[in-house]
Amino acid sequence: MLTHAAGIVRGFAGGFAIALLLATLGCSQPGTPESQVRAVITEAERAAEARDLAGLMALVSPVFRDGQGGDRDELQHTLRGYLVMHQSVHLLTRVESLEFPYKDYARVRLMVGTLGRESAAATAFELAADVHEVALELKLEGDEWRVVRAERRSAGRD
Repeated sequence: MLTHAAGIVRGFAGGFAIALLLATLGCSQPGTPESQVRAVITEAERAAEARDLAGLMALVSPVFRDGQGGDRDELQHTLRGYLVMHQSVHLLTRVESLEFPYKDYARVRLMVGTLGRESAAATAFELAADVHEVALELKLEGDEWRVVRAERRSAGRD
């Protein structure tokens, strides 16, 4: 049972939860909405690698739902388990698409790779232990971009 639970945490959190939070850091900086969201992704990757659970959860909207109907509390529980199991977190992120159907709403599709160790090749997705495609929806709440919805799936690699 514990092995099954650990597998669920690894599969879900490794690709989805961390990746979800990569695109969610609050954003009160000047610039276009696109530059703000891209800066959010860069900063959120740093926060995830620092294993800052409170900082990561501050980036998620209170109305968050994942693709299976999970809420913010479930995400926090899953992330906590992931961070306990992984004392070192190294990520690669690549924005595949970014669109704004409304001025206060963004849709992002990311590729996220989790590495077992830090790599000198910062874009070497072929070294990633797990690669996931993550679809996010972010809403501008006040002056901060926060994730309101997320879904992930394993990315097929050739």
